[in-house]
Amino acid sequence: MSSRLQIGQSAPPFKLYDTDRKLRTLKEFKGKTVVLVFFPATYGDVCTQELCALRDSLSNFEAVNAQVIAITVSDPFANHAFAEQNRISFPILSDFNRVVIRAYDIVQEDLVGIYGYTSSKRAVFVISPDGFIRWKWISDNITVEPPYGEIQHAVDDISRGRTES
Repeated sequence: MSSRLQIGQSAPPFKLYDTDRKLRTLKEFKGKTVVLVFFPATYGDVCTQELCALRDSLSNFEAVNAQVIAITVSDPFANHAFAEQNRISFPILSDFNRVVIRAYDIVQEDLVGIYGYTSSKRAVFVISPDGFIRWKWISDNITVEPPYGEIQHAVDDISRGRTES
């Protein structure tokens, strides 16, 4: 199932706490291509693999003025420990009240069979420097990692001035 958000739409704004409990907004990254990564929870095996893969590709994104931002429903304290343990230098933001996952229409109800536990689907949105969604990937299967090559391709297209992928 995909999000109601479509390519070409304005990315919904957010204001979330980072690992140091500082409020961060999408607006502060205006002028950069944003790779907005939603993951279900810190310390999940696939989540760890995904964020470490992005960490290991960070120089490729930075080379084309792109900023990786990860969002999870886990609290800022767990995110802080996770970032330190895995040497993650890009922002990991806490959507503990689940407002942003609803705005991006990627809510995962009853995560791993835990009735009433709401998290996010695994999803990636590439947002252009002017704030528009230019590429998206959403999985209903939280055990599937995103297509890293396609993410990089979308970011590279934006850096070359191509906005339709």
